[in-house]
Amino acid sequence: MAKNSTTRRRDFVGTSLTALCGGALALNLLLILGLLLLIGVYGAAYFWQRDIVELTRVDGSRVLGEIHDRESIPPTPDAPEPGERIKVRVGNRDLTANDFQWLSLSSVVDRGTPGDAVVLERLEWGNFYGRMVELRHGDELLASGGDEVWRRFGPLHREKVRQRDAVRKLERGPIGDVNFEIEKLRLETRRLELARLPEAELARRQEQIDGRMAARQAEYEELATRLFAARDELMAETLVMETADGRRKEIAVGAIVRALRPNDMGPLAKSGLYLSRIWEFVADDPRESNTEGGIFPAIFGTVMMVFLMSFAVVPLGVLAALYLREYAKQGPLVRMVRIAVNNLAGVPSIVFGVFGLGFFVYTIGGSIDRLFYPEALPTPTFGTGGILWGALTLALLTVPVVIVATEEGLAAVPGIVRAGSLALGATKWETTWKVVVPAAAPGILTGLILAMARAAGEVAPLMIVGMVKLAPALPIDHHAPFVHLERKFMHLGFHIYDVGFQSPNVDASKPLVFATALLLIVVVTVMNLVAIALRNRLRRRYAGSAV
Repeated sequence: MAKNSTTRRRDFVGTSLTALCGGALALNLLLILGLLLLIGVYGAAYFWQRDIVELTRVDGSRVLGEIHDRESIPPTPDAPEPGERIKVRVGNRDLTANDFQWLSLSSVVDRGTPGDAVVLERLEWGNFYGRMVELRHGDELLASGGDEVWRRFGPLHREKVRQRDAVRKLERGPIGDVNFEIEKLRLETRRLELARLPEAELARRQEQIDGRMAARQAEYEELATRLFAARDELMAETLVMETADGRRKEIAVGAIVRALRPNDMGPLAKSGLYLSRIWEFVADDPRESNTEGGIFPAIFGTVMMVFLMSFAVVPLGVLAALYLREYAKQGPLVRMVRIAVNNLAGVPSIVFGVFGLGFFVYTIGGSIDRLFYPEALPTPTFGTGGILWGALTLALLTVPVVIVATEEGLAAVPGIVRAGSLALGATKWETTWKVVVPAAAPGILTGLILAMARAAGEVAPLMIVGMVKLAPALPIDHHAPFVHLERKFMHLGFHIYDVGFQSPNVDASKPLVFATALLLIVVVTVMNLVAIALRNRLRRRYAGSAV
């Protein structure tokens, strides 16, 4: 009887612990799903166009904008009854200095959604809310009245968008190429000064360089003249807008990204606008201190940095794990090395950033500049922060993860596989490279997946070794050597920090934080899914090795 009672108690304890573990797992999953749902809802709502409301207050003043939030007002001695207030995005930052305004509902006497209300998305100063009054070309009146201006505005704005694209292509194409050639000639002149050639040879070469420089300068002047003319033509037409309180503002049509009448748009039109804004967010460059526009440079910089980190960390981590598991004599020294590797995983990431700045940037980068780029000094080439040094710093940060995962994968390969390979005449190296490493590949990829996930979210070390708020040029372009590892880069993690905590317009940029965080999760998930698919394929291929 006592034995049965003891058995029942053990079964009860075991069942309780199993239920507790399952409950903890379910709670963790709920928390993760709740976090993803919160980010997804707020991030996806950032791109949806709300209707424009016109509010008339008790004093007769009017407010035009989008309602973004509402909250209750607790009772006070002056107002014993609880109330409610709304947050309206009124835009017109160049006139009002604030994008948002709180209004008490008790002060609102009338509310409407006028069909002629227009929202303009601009290259600068954010959104403008008002009504169209006139369309002008200098002093010439092209159209007057809301409906007539709206009808004439569409074709004109499409032409201005084409002109703006042409200006951007001219700036980044021919003018950028000429500037690149002029900089190369300047460095060539400096390189010639350092060469200490005979005077006759020096004068001959300098004359050749001066001739090429003069040709490039003339080409630049011609392109600059074309650019100024194109800009003047882009800004020739102006749109006169009137705010809800009667003030008027002239806005260049070429500075308008998009003009909308949200109250006249149906669900299908708003859905098309929603998709176009998502594409703009993913594919365009940022503007207005990163609070508007797209974040393509940040996406590109994050993905490129993670792949460079992967190319650096996998050989380093796999070779270290192979030596520790397959070749090193197991003893106190190896155990101390493993303890050191595990402790290295707990070092704060900012410490790796300081190490990367001192070792990679100043020591290695400075040496490269003195040996291979003396003509550019004192302006550093590799002796300053860049995407290469950021990737190598994160490789050191994540190498303990790869080492531990690779060792676990190597340990899971049965010893009989090694013995069979050696018995068939293979050498130790052939056995390791052709038998053990392929069988342990799923474990290696597990370490790589963990390393990629951590590297994609790290910000602190990258702030020291090359990440910037805005990078005007991508690390890859059509100029030789095409991949410029010395350039600075943008990163989604730092973009979230910058928009959320450094933005001068916090209320307007807060939804952008959720949208960027959602995109970062998507990017990391896609990269991890690719690695997981490869790992599962290898696992099925080597299923016989019991990995």
